[in-house]
Amino acid sequence: MNSLGRLFRVHIFGESHGESVGIVIDGCPAGLSLPLEDFLPDLERRKGGTQKGTTPRQEEDLPYFKTGVFNGVTTGAPITILFENKNTRSGDYEKQRAVPRPGHADFVAHYKFGGFEDYRGGGHFSGRLTVAIVAAGVVAKKLLSKASNGSVEVKSTLLEIGGETDLEKGLQKAIDAKDSIGGIVECRVSNLPIGLGEPFFDSVESVLAHAVLSIPAIRGVEFGTGFAAAKMFGSQHNDAIDNTNGHTKTNHAGGVVGGITNGNELVLRIAVKPTSSTPKEQQTLNWETGKVEGFSVKGRHDLCIALRVPVVLEAMTAIVLADFMFLEQKISRVLK
Repeated sequence: MNSLGRLFRVHIFGESHGESVGIVIDGCPAGLSLPLEDFLPDLERRKGGTQKGTTPRQEEDLPYFKTGVFNGVTTGAPITILFENKNTRSGDYEKQRAVPRPGHADFVAHYKFGGFEDYRGGGHFSGRLTVAIVAAGVVAKKLLSKASNGSVEVKSTLLEIGGETDLEKGLQKAIDAKDSIGGIVECRVSNLPIGLGEPFFDSVESVLAHAVLSIPAIRGVEFGTGFAAAKMFGSQHNDAIDNTNGHTKTNHAGGVVGGITNGNELVLRIAVKPTSSTPKEQQTLNWETGKVEGFSVKGRHDLCIALRVPVVLEAMTAIVLADFMFLEQKISRVLK
């Protein structure tokens, strides 16, 4: 449900326009230094209003450590991190309550939770909650660094917007159309050890796919060559092994074979849909009248949510890999 992981486990909570959003991290070893400054760069990358094409809603996004950290160091107890919601305009959503927004969870949430759901800004279904995922990712990245003497690096890049590798051009397409637009984000992880992954149902790809598809707006995931592999011959797709360290001449597998990391670079890409909230008029149901009518989403929204996804993908990938590291006993329960 709202939890992910086995030995390194996260539990997310909160709503877009509620008092706060946050995360509980269970299984983090004692002795990990967590100064506020370590969180700021990644939190800044996720913020809206800091770059063209993102929502004008700006929050401070300062993490408040409620449990599990004492004198700036983890205690071994569950870590609770809160982020306050201060810049909300809930009235924007009260006015459109009668009309479930196309592409959003409004309709299904209403039926699943009997009308008791928090509908303001998407409530618990909102991308606002990814700020908590990013915070957990900072912790996970630090743990991966401790386990590998700083050699494991998790890095995501926005490759395309609207099918254009020229990101500015892709963004301009949406501006000209007065509409929203999607994109492709790639994540690469270097210097992972051989042997992470627990086949059959807990292979590296299946757990990562489970995690990244839970990020709002993600519509697909591929590893290595991905869907292009369907057009290749086996002799083309197979990665020839170069040496006893498992290095391969090519990396069509994306660093995972048989569900287990092979020591090569882990490569995955995700498809980010266009932001569901668009000023373009659409046709949708009005619950009160029972009729389909013209509707345009009001409020503050991202033109291209993919612009803010790279750091979220990094975080989710790091969370999953940290859990695998614990399963392989590559991270100690107490850090010194």
